[in-house]
Amino acid sequence: MEKALLSGNEAVALGAYEAGVHVVTGYPGTPSSEIIPALIPYKEVNIEWSVNEKVALEVAMGASFCGARSLVTMKHVGVNVAADPLMTLSYTGVKGGLVLVSADDPDCNSSQNEQDNRHYARFAKIPMLEPSDSQEARDFTKEAFRISEKYQTPVMLRITTRICHTKTQVVFDKKRDEKAVEGFKKDPSCFVMIPSYARKKHAHVEERHIQLIEESESSRLNVIEKGEKPVGIITSGVSYQYVKEAADSEWIFKLGFSYPLPEKKLRDFAAKMEKVYVVEELDPFLEEELIYLGIDVVRRSAKFYLGELSTEKTIEILEKRFPKEQETILPLPHAPSRPPVLCKGCAHRSVFSVLKKMDYIVTGDIGCYTLATLPPLSALDTCVCMGAGVGHAQGFFKAKKDQRTVAVIGDSTFIHSGIAPLINAVYNKNQLTVVILDNRTTAMTGGQPHPGVDYTVRGEKTTALDFEALGRALKLDTVRVVDSYNLEEVEESLMEAEQAKGVSLIVARRACVLLKKREKI
Repeated sequence: MEKALLSGNEAVALGAYEAGVHVVTGYPGTPSSEIIPALIPYKEVNIEWSVNEKVALEVAMGASFCGARSLVTMKHVGVNVAADPLMTLSYTGVKGGLVLVSADDPDCNSSQNEQDNRHYARFAKIPMLEPSDSQEARDFTKEAFRISEKYQTPVMLRITTRICHTKTQVVFDKKRDEKAVEGFKKDPSCFVMIPSYARKKHAHVEERHIQLIEESESSRLNVIEKGEKPVGIITSGVSYQYVKEAADSEWIFKLGFSYPLPEKKLRDFAAKMEKVYVVEELDPFLEEELIYLGIDVVRRSAKFYLGELSTEKTIEILEKRFPKEQETILPLPHAPSRPPVLCKGCAHRSVFSVLKKMDYIVTGDIGCYTLATLPPLSALDTCVCMGAGVGHAQGFFKAKKDQRTVAVIGDSTFIHSGIAPLINAVYNKNQLTVVILDNRTTAMTGGQPHPGVDYTVRGEKTTALDFEALGRALKLDTVRVVDSYNLEEVEESLMEAEQAKGVSLIVARRACVLLKKREKI
C-alpha cells in the first residue's frame, strides 16, 4: 500500500483510475478543475475537456452505453447545463459505470450562486455519495462505480470546495480494476426514449429507487459513531468535519450514501435519542428528508442556509455555548480585504477601458472579465450565466432600440454557450455587437485549453475553431480581429460595428499573461 497527501480532486482522479475508468470528460469550473489534469499521466484513460457540460455528459453516456466506465466532472452550475440528458439518463440507465462529479461551491468562492446540488439526486432519482475527506473521495469514487454497474444507474458524487482543495492523507494500492469494453448492443427499448418506452422505464426507475434504499441501509458508507448521552447528530460530507470539532459526547450518524437515505437505520437511530440535530451546509435537504420520514429534528435557523459552515456555526446549531477560552480570546488582527482584480497586463483591461470611455451598456458573462464589474473599470452591467450576455443584449435591443449595448464573452465561454445566441441574433434580425475576449485559454479556472486553440488537454495537436471564419459563415455585417492592446484599433472597430445595421463580431485577441506556453498570434 502507498500513502500520499492528496486534494479531494486528486483523490477522485485516483479512485476513478483504480476503478478502471476508460473515459473522463468535463468542462473546467472551480472547484472541480483539477480532476481531469490529475489523470494526464494515465495513458490508458481517454480524457477530454468538452465544449460544455451537456456535451461532456453525452459523450460519457455514449461510452457507458458501450460498456466503458465513464466519469464526468463539472462544478455545480455546470449540472444545470447537463440536466437535460441527466434526467433521461436516469431512465435509460447505463452499461459501464457512469459517475457524475458535482463540485458545489458554498459561499460563492468562485461562482455566481451557491445552489445545493443534492436536489439533483432527488430530482433524477439517482444515488448520491458525499465524501468528507480525500481518503473517502478516493474510496467513494470506486464505490460509486460499483453501485452504478450493479443497479445500471448514473451515480452522483457530490463534493464541495473544501473537500476539493483540502489535502489529507490517502492510502491506496493503485491497482486498476480492468474491464473489457464490449461495444454497443442495439436495444431501442432501453436507449431510444420515445414515449412508449419511456413510460416503462419510469416504472423501472421507481423500482430501482426502492432497491437503492435497501442498498443505502446496508452501505458501509453510512457510519454511526457512539456517544455518551442520548443526543444524536446527523450529517454528511464536509459538515462531518465541523461536527467532529464541535461535538463532545453526542452520537453521530455520518451519511456517506446520502441519497436515498437509509430510512430504517435513521428511524432506529432517532428512536434512541432524546434530541436529534442535523448539521449540513446550504439547504435543509437532510432536514426535510428526515421530517418526511417522521423523525423529529431540531430545525436550523434560516441564517444557516447561507454560506459555508464553520466550527463556530456548528456549535451554535448544536445549541452549545462557545468554549470559555474562545469567548475571552481577542480576534487576531488581519489585513484589510480587497476585491479581486484583473491581472497586471491583462488584455481585458484595455478593452473594458475603451468600452467605458465610449459609455456602452455592457452585457457580460462568467470569466476573468467579470472582474471588470469592480472599480476602477466599473464597466460590466450584467452577468448571470455562461452565454447569457449575448442573449441579454438582444433583449435590450428588443425592448429599447436606441440603447448603445455591447455583449462581451470569453473565447472558451463563446464555444461553451455563445454560438447559439449569436445565431439567434442573426436569425431574428437584431442589431448587436458581440466582442469575443480571446485570451487563448480558459483563464479563470486555471488555463485549460479549449476548441479555440490547436492543442488538447494532453498537448496533442488538433484543429482550432476559427472565430473569424465562423462569423463569415453566419454572414455577419462586420467581422474583425483586433489586438486587445491596441486601444485605437479596438475603438475604431466598435465605432464601425455601431454603424452596421445587423450583427457584428469583434474578436479582441491577446494571449493571457499567465500562459506559460504562448501562441504566436
